[in-house]
Amino acid sequence: MPLVGGSGYPARMADIQTQPTNVDVDEYLAGVDEPRRSQAQAMRELMTRVTGAPAVMWGPAMVGFGEMTYRNTSGEHDYFVVGFAPRKGALTIYGVYDDYGPAAPLFEGLGPHTTGKGCLYLKSLNDVDTAVLEHLVRQAWDRAAAR
Repeated sequence: MPLVGGSGYPARMADIQTQPTNVDVDEYLAGVDEPRRSQAQAMRELMTRVTGAPAVMWGPAMVGFGEMTYRNTSGEHDYFVVGFAPRKGALTIYGVYDDYGPAAPLFEGLGPHTTGKGCLYLKSLNDVDTAVLEHLVRQAWDRAAAR
């Protein structure tokens, strides 16, 4: 029986759109409207400092750091360890929130945020405690390194 992807159809490698690209991260971020551009640049600096890894574009709008392999119903896939996307509605942070278990107590001290489907959403980076955010990124990075 073929494996089924999120669309309900048999999974194919072409269905996996979040792949690393050769798009320049600086050029991508330069095209993001303010105030999200400044927040994205600050998030990049924070993740670069914590991970020591270079920023890489994944798909058309995600900036990722590091790489890991995960397995789901459609097979094995490469994905970044931590990353972000400067969306209009929120700065979306990936890798620091696991929606399969209880939220880490650190989230209580983060400031205004929402979560869902493995993502952390920040309306404004300026409204959160960046020391807590940095701790969450470091914790996710260290957890991935320990695997």
